[in-house]
Amino acid sequence: MSILPQLAFVLILGVAGFFLSKRIQFLRRNILLGKAETRNDQPKNRWKAMLLIALGQQKMFKRLVPAFLHLLIYVGFLVINLEVLEFVLDGILGTHRLFAPFLGGVYTVAINVFEFLAVAVLVSCVAFLVRRNVMRVERFTKLELKGWPAMDANVILVIEIILMFAILTMNATDQILASRGDTRYLALDPLFFSSFFQPLFEGFSRGALVAIERFTWWFHIVGILVFSVYVTYSKHLHIFLAFPNTWYSNLKPKGEMENMPVVTNEVNIMLGIPIESPSNAPVEIGRFGAKDINDLNWINVLNAYSCTECGRCTSECPANLTGKKLSPRKIMMDVRDRAEEVGKSIDVGGLGLADGKSLLGDYITKEEINACTSCNACVEACPINIDPLSIILQMRRYVAMEESGTPAQWNAMFQNMETSFSPWKFSPSDRFNWADQVKEEEMK
Repeated sequence: MSILPQLAFVLILGVAGFFLSKRIQFLRRNILLGKAETRNDQPKNRWKAMLLIALGQQKMFKRLVPAFLHLLIYVGFLVINLEVLEFVLDGILGTHRLFAPFLGGVYTVAINVFEFLAVAVLVSCVAFLVRRNVMRVERFTKLELKGWPAMDANVILVIEIILMFAILTMNATDQILASRGDTRYLALDPLFFSSFFQPLFEGFSRGALVAIERFTWWFHIVGILVFSVYVTYSKHLHIFLAFPNTWYSNLKPKGEMENMPVVTNEVNIMLGIPIESPSNAPVEIGRFGAKDINDLNWINVLNAYSCTECGRCTSECPANLTGKKLSPRKIMMDVRDRAEEVGKSIDVGGLGLADGKSLLGDYITKEEINACTSCNACVEACPINIDPLSIILQMRRYVAMEESGTPAQWNAMFQNMETSFSPWKFSPSDRFNWADQVKEEEMK
């Protein structure tokens, strides 16, 4: 028996592993372009968030129909890929259905389960294609999804459909060969779903059946390996990053904004409040807020790479709903695109962050970030706890504190808050005059 198929499989496996490892290193470096941030407090709550939101898809079920379809694909992805282990071992060892003799009837049950999930995934993918391209659900027609993002979503869905058909075709031809007494193939009857495919191939010769069975086997395993690399370039990277992303979620109350420690210390000094200083060395004050990705923290960049581009954030954004340019989904896509641009530049010896571009201005405009109401609707809507508001606030902080570029009305409000401790320009001692007026009215 020739070992060429085994050598070819090992070679393909090694090539896929090489490209996957290179891409993982690239993504890790890009994410770490962001500033250091420690967020490992409340481990019990973080495990709970990861298990309920990333694994259990808790927040998806605010919209039942897409949530159910997504759940079928998700469960199918997890369970069907258990069979990939057998594929890999068969490819390396030159065996066929390695686990079947050891598991007996349980193996047939398992294959039936895999086939059921394959059909469920196939139906769900078709439904999602219809929602995107025929029904044209509004959140999938926004400007930021034109071109590659829309094509990427469709490509993934089509690939998954083809892979599921490959599984069913492989099993159908496999069972026909087994029924004809070919000793290489094991009878697993009854296989429910692939049995509907068998009449399509009953008239084929043994050579044709073997060719189809082998082609679909190779197509499926090579397709899985190619998919594993492709997904790192796709919005479907959330399949893997959803777990660390939810672990590093911001667990503070939604309305609480992060203060800059340097500014907080300055305010405390002005108020005569003692501060703890690790040394007497002068503190180097960095940039106020964020202009580029290196001003964000690494969790912000992780958020961007984890974005599913589902658009739930944008569909809930009151600014977007009233026709303003702000789209929280676009904010996350822009952060990811900027990280990709900088990373590629660094890899070819380019200027990297010193290329004369920046996240604010070249990717995200002041008009977009100024439209944000800071309501946290986008954060609440995200199925995997991405926080676009954190990025928006950091960029607005840069515009206000570094450029003094906020709208005039905002500057007047800032000045009033600084001098009168409220957005309105009147003395704090007059703040409760309205109550005296109410009392006077009641006494009349």
